[in-house]
Amino acid sequence: MNKKERFGVFLRHYPDKLPEENTELHYSNAYELLVAVVLSAQCKDERINQVTPALFRDFPGPAYLATSTFDELYPYIKSVSYPNNKTKHLLGLGRMMVEEFDTKVPAAIHDLQKLPGVGRKTANLVAATIYNTPALAVDTHVFRVSQRLGLITQTAKTPLDAEKQLLRYIPSEHVNDAQQWLVLHGRYVCLARKPKCQECDATHFCRFFEKNLV
Repeated sequence: MNKKERFGVFLRHYPDKLPEENTELHYSNAYELLVAVVLSAQCKDERINQVTPALFRDFPGPAYLATSTFDELYPYIKSVSYPNNKTKHLLGLGRMMVEEFDTKVPAAIHDLQKLPGVGRKTANLVAATIYNTPALAVDTHVFRVSQRLGLITQTAKTPLDAEKQLLRYIPSEHVNDAQQWLVLHGRYVCLARKPKCQECDATHFCRFFEKNLV
């Protein structure tokens, strides 16, 4: 099976496997999603969902972050990974949203990346989820699953390499949903240390399965 054929099978496979929700993070508006995604870097979504209710209650908009201090904000997120840096990021994010974006979450990916704590992956995820921009957020799950399935080559060494290779074959109307499936498949089935190949429904087009388990 060549790469074009593999993508064709993939694009026919994943749509029926998608859950209704497009993210496991809990949020009710664009600001809350942005904050939750910034906090979720190298931290499980379950932990973020535990801390954000109180955070969103007491800091319901960027203006509240902009006028807060490190000592005020830190206790709300001290249980997440890298709380010192993320506290600083949220304070800076709030100030920049107030001063440069009229308290709105910017729609353009290059503007999102200007915000403290927002890299390309976070910007792509927010733009895709809130504004339905065809943007592919390559996290560790997307990178790993894409390589194992054979959607990207072993020469892809960075998330940007993987993003470029995937976007060559995934039509824009499929990008956001395909990214979601790759994340969830990597999180629950195609695990890093011990993939659950016996439970996987994608083995019929998986290069890893073909090479190692058939």
